[in-house]
Amino acid sequence: MCGFAGFTTAMQDMAEKKQILENMMLRIYHRGPDMGNCHVDEQIAMGFRRLSIIDLSPAAGQPMYNEDGQVILTFNGEIYNFQQLRQTLQEKGHLFRTATDSEVLVHGYEEYGTQILSHLRGMFSFVIFDKRNNLLFGARDIFGIKPHYYSLLRDGSLLFGSEIKSFLEHPGFEKEVNRDALRAYMTFQYSSGEETFFKGVYKLPQGCYYTWQDGKMEIHRYWDTEYTAENLSLSEWTDRLDRTVHESVAAHQISDVPVGSFLSGGVDSSYITAVLHPDKTFSVGFEQNGDKRFNETSYAKQLSDRLRIENYTKIITPEECFDAFPDIQYHMDEPQSNPSCVPLWFLTKLAREHVTVVLSGEGADELFAGYDWYNDTPEVRRFKQAVPACVRRALATAVKPMPPFKGRSFLLRSSGRPEDYVNVQGLVFSDKEAVEYLSEDCLGGVSAAQTVNDCYRQVADKDELTKKQYLDMHLWLPGDILLKADKMSMAHSLELRVPFLDKVVMETAEKIPTAYKINEIDTKYVLRLAANKNLPDEWATRKKQGFPVPIRFWLKEERFSSRVREYFASDWAASFFRQDKILQLLDDHVAGRKNNARKIWTVFTFLVWYKRFFLDDKPIGRA
Repeated sequence: MCGFAGFTTAMQDMAEKKQILENMMLRIYHRGPDMGNCHVDEQIAMGFRRLSIIDLSPAAGQPMYNEDGQVILTFNGEIYNFQQLRQTLQEKGHLFRTATDSEVLVHGYEEYGTQILSHLRGMFSFVIFDKRNNLLFGARDIFGIKPHYYSLLRDGSLLFGSEIKSFLEHPGFEKEVNRDALRAYMTFQYSSGEETFFKGVYKLPQGCYYTWQDGKMEIHRYWDTEYTAENLSLSEWTDRLDRTVHESVAAHQISDVPVGSFLSGGVDSSYITAVLHPDKTFSVGFEQNGDKRFNETSYAKQLSDRLRIENYTKIITPEECFDAFPDIQYHMDEPQSNPSCVPLWFLTKLAREHVTVVLSGEGADELFAGYDWYNDTPEVRRFKQAVPACVRRALATAVKPMPPFKGRSFLLRSSGRPEDYVNVQGLVFSDKEAVEYLSEDCLGGVSAAQTVNDCYRQVADKDELTKKQYLDMHLWLPGDILLKADKMSMAHSLELRVPFLDKVVMETAEKIPTAYKINEIDTKYVLRLAANKNLPDEWATRKKQGFPVPIRFWLKEERFSSRVREYFASDWAASFFRQDKILQLLDDHVAGRKNNARKIWTVFTFLVWYKRFFLDDKPIGRA
């Protein structure tokens, strides 16, 4: 696990070019404190920070070259099938000088070109510069586990890197807020478009690669989900899935440094822990007047004891959370108001005190249908059974343009077409509310409804569950879950691996029939059955908690609401929001008239992020 930064350039002064690159690398030092190196020539500057995981020798550092130095690589991630690929490439005549997965990418590109991507199993973001053809090849893994950003400068140069903050050190980069990102953020709680909150900076989408040659960029999709159910019995699917998870965990534990696992009380992390059986597990929780919803550490300790694993636990205070929040948003690069990024910050910090690599349970909900919004309420289920689909859809079409009335939402949700209503993971403000709270010059962005429906169009012929899963796979998973997992872990120089988000596991999940994923019995049904082969019933069947954070209680306390009020009342907040509206949100919550916690937190998060990057930030080397 590492980080890279670089740029194409016609700059002639090599010393200046190298200094710029070194400053960019310093910005992401946390991603790789073990080693740093760079390549600078007339065409390109490529820098790398290394967190040593496989082959700890200095020779395994990056940038990495082929034999004649014409192919240059910087790479962040892990290739889990690198040993098999290495053997295949050796049989084709390629010579290796290290035992790393990185070198497989170098020789794999020589052998297959951009088609190397079809051979890879892993989490990755990389760039390869082909000097012979003056071509830059950049790619991101199929799930978007590892981030990849790029920006085109006025002089025609291309910036690329693992984190946006490295771009701030390039003198040609013009730092400006992308106000158009705010509208959808208010609904989603994260940046949902390809352009980020930094104007002119873009995310390479998951499962995509680009080529940059002669000042021209071309982006190509090399992978997408393909849901095609396969007719096996439930017991056959349970056995097959359990075998696949065991095999994936085995692949994900390859390391030359200690490996642990995160552990909550839920089935996902518990399943991974039971299969991995590490020496150490890590858990965090909040003490909120004995409310067990905010502290599952007792479940983690119980399972660790049963498996005879050492469990490390931290109880987080609200003071710690508020004090750390500016640093959390700095490391996120973009505003991210999912409250779970806060405990994840402390969890990764705790784990890094003991191990360098952890396995975690992200992705199981998206692959195996674990979210409540995937399932129908009993009332909707009965309505669907009693009323033909054509009638339900006609009713939804009729009421959709009408103003809200009692029963309208029920009819829309009963249509069987998720396109009829905007319901997404973590929904905060409706689009109508977002427009009411934003200032005039922040209303130009794409609406949440348009973003959602653009995604649904890609799977227009699929069933209702598949559409919802596809949406989460392309928005929620890379934009929220995986982004905070990468940024919070790398902030503490910790490698986080996600065995459920594996190419082979995905190929299995795509074929499981809908009725085995979710039904009237439970969500994530077949996964729970597979987990039950390794876990006691109470862990395999426990309802999903997520990572709840007691912000609604904190924001009622004057010592914390006053901090938020200071941001909301600032002169610069009025540039983005209608201050009377956001202050009213806070007043109503403090007075107990409404629970506005998540709306307040979403506005507060953006303002904390803005202040950290645009008011308080200083370039490297300046006080």
